[in-house]
Amino acid sequence: MNGDLRRAGPDTIFATDSFDFIAPGAVRFGIGRVSELGQEASRLGRSVLLVSGAPESAESAAVESLTGSGLRVSVFRVSSEPSVPAVMEAVRLAKESDCDAAAGIGGGSAMDCAKAAAALAVHPADPLDYLEVVGRGRPLERPGLPVIAVPTTAGTGAEATFNAVLHSPEHRVKVSLRSPTMMPRVAIVDPGLTLSCPPPVTAASGLDALTQLIEPFTCVRPQALVDGLCREGMRRAAASLRRAFEDGRDITARLDMSIAALFSGMALANARLGAVHGIAAPLGGLTSAPHGAACARLLPETMAVNIRLLRKGRDAAGSLERYTETARILTGDPSAEAEAGTEWARGLVESFRIPRLSAWGLSPSDFPAVAEKAGRANSMKGNPVSLGPEEITEILTRAL
Repeated sequence: MNGDLRRAGPDTIFATDSFDFIAPGAVRFGIGRVSELGQEASRLGRSVLLVSGAPESAESAAVESLTGSGLRVSVFRVSSEPSVPAVMEAVRLAKESDCDAAAGIGGGSAMDCAKAAAALAVHPADPLDYLEVVGRGRPLERPGLPVIAVPTTAGTGAEATFNAVLHSPEHRVKVSLRSPTMMPRVAIVDPGLTLSCPPPVTAASGLDALTQLIEPFTCVRPQALVDGLCREGMRRAAASLRRAFEDGRDITARLDMSIAALFSGMALANARLGAVHGIAAPLGGLTSAPHGAACARLLPETMAVNIRLLRKGRDAAGSLERYTETARILTGDPSAEAEAGTEWARGLVESFRIPRLSAWGLSPSDFPAVAEKAGRANSMKGNPVSLGPEEITEILTRAL
């Protein structure tokens, strides 16, 4: 959004800008709806690139649905967060197989790889022409292959975003390929696919979703439509993330978390993020930390630093009030103060045994490089207060 409605008193309303809202062309939500993948894909093309990071059973269900609708299927498997070279391998397969549509099934890595491959398949230039930070950041000139996104985890919300986060091994950083034309044509969200998600992945992905709900809600320029998604998503995550972690077969908890993740994707696609994601991006390039685990460890420490600075008078956009509301949603206590939300998040991270950042190879000697790259990250622009190297180092020290 370009602005936010603020009231200074009963008779004074500050000006607000208009806003846009972008979302998948259609969302198909419900248990068993992965079976509709072939039907949806047949409306988009005849030969499908299926990027899969899914368990064998989910991948088989996807292939069966696609082939059952008379479609040709070329499977490209990803086992880790996508790199630029991996995406270009997927592009090569798509071109060799004459694919005219793409689908991603799995976690955020598979869906991001599918979105990136679909976009670059119709753009002959070097991918660095279009990448942010390490490339030239040129806009994608034309729509890519149409994409269907099918999450098997409840976390990244990549089924509802128009960017793909890619690792550039050459530059040791994660960067984004971004364009509104990359928004999936259809998101098929089947909570049944998350039932086999192991507890560590449930925890890290769920905390990633929670971060993507808290940051747009408390960012420097929130968006009215996103606010409702964030409030409902936080409420569902607070009620069900621990339950999904403790009992993966709890279908009600899995439903709640799939909704929370979907809403988090819509939120980050339409409002800004903050320092958690600003710091997590360079961490992902410098260390082996998975994105969800990094965000989980950074979340309570970033909240603590932000709230302290807001209380010192840096609050120009009402973000402290929003942190207070966040705390009351998360704790269920209508009288909770902002700091209670920080403690609630920290308690969840500890109980889930999320590894500290040092476990992924981060050391204090890396702090200057992380702080410098984080300071230039696009996500940092949405943080409710400006953070310099000293504050970023404090957050890293707390999470180490």
